[in-house]
Amino acid sequence: MRKEYDFSKGKRGAYNSRVKKQITIKLDEGTIRYFKHLAEETGVSYQNLINLFLRDCASQGKKPSIKWVKTGS
Repeated sequence: MRKEYDFSKGKRGAYNSRVKKQITIKLDEGTIRYFKHLAEETGVSYQNLINLFLRDCASQGKKPSIKWVKTGS
């Protein structure tokens, strides 16, 4: 290993920004509470748990089983 490295031309987060993207998402309190409780049990942050869960759903092509009901119009 070198004693010193030159980072003068480096860009902060150049590789990290490609891994995850910050977004805003609205979740109901019960869902957040569930993942925070799971985080306490596993030692993994609740945000990472939500990401892992969603990634698993996406990789398996899971779709929500929701029946939408049309209301008056």
